[in-house]
Amino acid sequence: MIDWKTKLTSRKFWAAIAQFVTMLIIAFGGEQETATEVTALIMAGAAVVAYIIGEGLIDAANAGNALVLEEGQGEVKPPDGAENEG
Repeated sequence: MIDWKTKLTSRKFWAAIAQFVTMLIIAFGGEQETATEVTALIMAGAAVVAYIIGEGLIDAANAGNALVLEEGQGEVKPPDGAENEG
């Protein structure tokens, strides 16, 4: 099975996509300037995708470490099962 999180955050993957699209543009008679602009857009989009996935993974990891405030206790406790960690 393909690990899409790893693929979509890989600079090599996005560089390969940009190179492929650039070569298609040139092969079908497009101008070098157009190919350069499209490559820049692909790489900028890749940076955004990698940032969003990275932040999502960080948020997901932090959600498991959230502290729970017991009602009426006034103290902060780790979530159930977290006492045995670490």
